[in-house]
Amino acid sequence: MDLSRPAPPPRRRPVAVLIGGPPASGKTTLAAALAPALGAAPLDLDAATGPLTALVLELIGARDLSEHEAAALTRDRRYATLLALAGDIARAGLPTVLTAPFTRERTPAGWAAATAELAQDAEPRLVWLTVPAAESVRRLESRAAARDTGKRADPAAWLASLPIDPPSVEHLALDGTVSVGALVEAVRADLAERTEA
Repeated sequence: MDLSRPAPPPRRRPVAVLIGGPPASGKTTLAAALAPALGAAPLDLDAATGPLTALVLELIGARDLSEHEAAALTRDRRYATLLALAGDIARAGLPTVLTAPFTRERTPAGWAAATAELAQDAEPRLVWLTVPAAESVRRLESRAAARDTGKRADPAAWLASLPIDPPSVEHLALDGTVSVGALVEAVRADLAERTEA
């Protein structure tokens, strides 16, 4: 009796959708609708790292992450945590939807550094949301999140500090003012097209 079996075909890596964009562009709203549509685990930077980040802010006497010292102490570690969680989930064979600004990851060097390990276990795809400046301010004021205190105190300065250049790496650009259903369908169509390619 021959017990040898042909090796199973290599398993396709699950997708890891990285939803980025400026604050209040609709990243969390899109992720909340997209994750169940893809059967994916949602991973939000603030949810994954919030409690420890709050402790760091308290220890250094910072109000929020818009303060330079707070950002310098936490940024790299927060993103490393998020991406490590996505890698763990991908190794279990599940897709993920990651939500974070991903500002540094818009550049080729930043994208390569952020996704080097993740790409071993998942197929990373960057989705970039944008909204007009006035809509960003309206959304910030409406959600009244503690993390936005500094931004709401001086909206003009905050807007001036935002990087406005789109990503210089391959990405799916979406208008955050359209319906969330249309955004989900756009991402699903993009992923399907990439799968067939």
